[in-house]
Amino acid sequence: MRSLRRSKSSGFTLVEMVMVIIILGVMVLGISSFVILGTRIFVESTSVDQVLSQSRFVMERMTRELRNAVPNSLRVTINPATFQCIEFVPIQASASYLDIPISPGAASETGIVMTPSQGINATHRMLVYPLQPGHIYSATPTGAQSRLLDITSFVPDIAPNTGTVTFDRLVRFSEASPRSRYFLVDNAVSYCFFVNGDIRRYQGYNMFNATQPTPVQMGGDASSALMAENVVINGAWPISYTPGTLANSAVVQLTPQFEVNGQAFQYQHQVQVVNVP
Repeated sequence: MRSLRRSKSSGFTLVEMVMVIIILGVMVLGISSFVILGTRIFVESTSVDQVLSQSRFVMERMTRELRNAVPNSLRVTINPATFQCIEFVPIQASASYLDIPISPGAASETGIVMTPSQGINATHRMLVYPLQPGHIYSATPTGAQSRLLDITSFVPDIAPNTGTVTFDRLVRFSEASPRSRYFLVDNAVSYCFFVNGDIRRYQGYNMFNATQPTPVQMGGDASSALMAENVVINGAWPISYTPGTLANSAVVQLTPQFEVNGQAFQYQHQVQVVNVP
């Protein structure tokens, strides 16, 4: 009798089991909602952080490169339906010249210059006194007279920090620099903002175009580097350029707006191109 009573009192009733299942279901539902909410917050915060990092990177990169641009080499083009691009020529090295052939003087195959701290790379071109973009982009570096000329070699002189540059022909520069300054340059660089939200950087294309090239002419997406995404164009393009004057430096105003997960933030950044020709 005792063993029979014990067996009857052990186990759970159907009502108890149903109550336990209901309670567990409510707990699982609450926990899963908490987990889903936490996961969503993490994913959204990660996306925002990624866009912030990209935007800071591209703004810092553009600022550094623009500050190192050759004077009067900046130019901006817009296709209202697709893109806005800014083009410039980075300075590879810069120093003063001592004796180079300059019009109306006689042409020569050599010139004496101060050696820049970066050294002289003979694959670069020598640029003297550019006053407008056409003096660079419409130049003829293989001609007999230009503001931008090819060099073939550089030999250091006995005197400290000086050397002789050699051209492959008789040449002369179009005009002297008031401060006897020369620049060594290579290729142009372009940053383009697109209505699809991309920012791309182009280089290595043919820089000698009287008219600023479009992204397609520069090689398209395959020849560019994607620098950032999620740019929003709300009727106003992010680049505003004010050319330099005798009294003021050139100024580039950058105001890109980024948007991700319903959150928008905009930069107000001004870059001065303080180099003088």
